[in-house]
Amino acid sequence: MQRKKECVAMLLAGGQGSRLYALTNNIAKPAVAFGAKYRIIDFPLSNCINSGIDTVGVLTQYEPLELNEYIGNGQPWDLDRAFGGVHILSPYQAKKKSSWYEGTANAIYQNMSFMKKYNPGYVLILSGDHIYKMNYAKMLKRHIETGADCTIAAIEVPMSEASRFGILNTNDDGSIYQFEEKPKQPKSNLASMGIYIFTAEKLYKYLELDEQDPDSEKDFGKNVLPAMLNSGEKMFSYRFEGYWKDVGTISSLWESNMDLLGENPAFDVGDADWKIHSRNPLAPPEYIGMNAKVDNSMIALGCEIEGTVEHSILASNVVVEEGATVRDSVIMAGTVVRKGAVVEYSIIDENVVVEENAKVGAERGADAGIAVLGRNITIGAGATVEGGKILDKDYRGE
Repeated sequence: MQRKKECVAMLLAGGQGSRLYALTNNIAKPAVAFGAKYRIIDFPLSNCINSGIDTVGVLTQYEPLELNEYIGNGQPWDLDRAFGGVHILSPYQAKKKSSWYEGTANAIYQNMSFMKKYNPGYVLILSGDHIYKMNYAKMLKRHIETGADCTIAAIEVPMSEASRFGILNTNDDGSIYQFEEKPKQPKSNLASMGIYIFTAEKLYKYLELDEQDPDSEKDFGKNVLPAMLNSGEKMFSYRFEGYWKDVGTISSLWESNMDLLGENPAFDVGDADWKIHSRNPLAPPEYIGMNAKVDNSMIALGCEIEGTVEHSILASNVVVEEGATVRDSVIMAGTVVRKGAVVEYSIIDENVVVEENAKVGAERGADAGIAVLGRNITIGAGATVEGGKILDKDYRGE
């Protein structure tokens, strides 16, 4: 008898993340660092194992190397299994044809054999670029109870933002009667979170039909979900009430990092009942100097702080020298801020050097916006990087 899994998760992690600019020049968006010791992909992977889902296909495409290395055998998330576990799924050349993933639906279609290998009753589709904690087992329970062919996780958003999302129009029982992808005039503010549970056989059927349609954009929101609805399939919403952030832009990434700070943070990554797992680098304990000042900040292992750090997130092995100031900023691993340098309202990627007396960013609240520095670059001594500026090359000043 064939062994089977009740539910297999497929995690879409191939996005270029072009709206993160310099931060995703060389890595896929889900591999971007988050919250001092995590990466964005840690959240859906941790949600899976915490929900009892131990078979996850991670679909990669754009700049996959670092993401592949980070996930490895899945051990940090308890996803190193003999039957199941985590698997990296990249586009490959088949006998008939080969192509990059053309859209979200085509990406899943190309990996149909992976899903069928586990003979699941249900398939969970996830995005790799959201920050949230969610029990998928509860959503699956609701899917089974309603007898749905597809269940879509949804969250209420401000009506002013509704046209940015796929919007669900539902009956009182939660059944969906209309799905509108980014409508100009939304009828409701119930937004799709890009999290779907399908009864497996129905998913296979509609992926096959979509693949045969030459006019399809091969996208779940634009094509597959409307096709199912038009065919009279049973579709339900699953309302999520909790913290959820799409970190696809510089401002949303900065805001979501800042939501970790304070005595009562908007999003708690230290919740022992819902652990967020990550592959942490080996590093000594952080060192805070006698004259250092650290206020309302998150400091990872290996950091050396001799200067001032306020309302900021510092990843592992960041150095802030004496007389340097970091304020309202996200600093990723291995970055050095030299004496007298000031970093404000910025996101700085890994292994950047901000030389002595340089200034990066403008005071928060200024009109300029968030300054962004890509990885492995140096900002020269005394140079000024204005607020809102995005750099991915060494900069010595004008």
